Amino acid sequence: MTDDTAQWIRRYDPRDAAALRLVCLPHAGGSASYFLPVARGMPAAVDVLAVQYPGRQDRLREPAAGTIPELADAVFGALLPWADRPLAFFGHSMGAAVAFEVARRFEREKGLVAAALFVSGRRAPSTRRVEAVHLRDDDGLLADVTALSGTDAAVLADEEILRMVLPAIRADYRAIETYVPEPGPPLRCAVHALVGDADPKATVEEVRAWREATEGSFALKVYPGGHFYLTGHQADVLGVIAGALLAQPT
Repeated sequence: MTDDTAQWIRRYDPRDAAALRLVCLPHAGGSASYFLPVARGMPAAVDVLAVQYPGRQDRLREPAAGTIPELADAVFGALLPWADRPLAFFGHSMGAAVAFEVARRFEREKGLVAAALFVSGRRAPSTRRVEAVHLRDDDGLLADVTALSGTDAAVLADEEILRMVLPAIRADYRAIETYVPEPGPPLRCAVHALVGDADPKATVEEVRAWREATEGSFALKVYPGGHFYLTGHQADVLGVIAGALLAQPT
């Protein structure tokens, strides 16, 4: 694998003989390690690749990506060496938008249709909201992060760590809040949408609109909970993903 690929991709539980790969893309302010339970929880037939964005953890000194298309371009390039077998994508919140854009690039540039696209806690590309959390001061930005409960409480309580990660969180918020998908044909892969019924960032109907993003099959799963409903429903979410992937033709 190239140095560029090694920079972007983490394999916490490698499955070299796996039939397909599941690429996991984090939320705003998130990191690859968020998907450690996914890597450990998938069946042996699924090799999990967790994407590490710049600006956090071992890439802390690198500038965060400026836009979703920029991030998707870089992830697409890093994944090319891993496309020797079918790729599926799982993204939460901002990661769902990145996953959608990467899947588009594989179809457009390589003619490769994803095995499946799992989008969590993110409204469909066809829906619109005006959001400007990234323009708030530090306290205002952190208030939104805290309310969503997506960041480790220990990080939020440690001022020194907070100062280090805040630029990446703000950059991620700016990227996703200014993201406007370019027009294009719908995907051809199956899309599985997941959302919490009390998610302030994505209503059930906004998530249901992912149906319009693909010519393939579509399924919607609604859980009790907010933006990070996954925390309380981890086993079920992993079961939904594994079941859909194992149902893929070999």
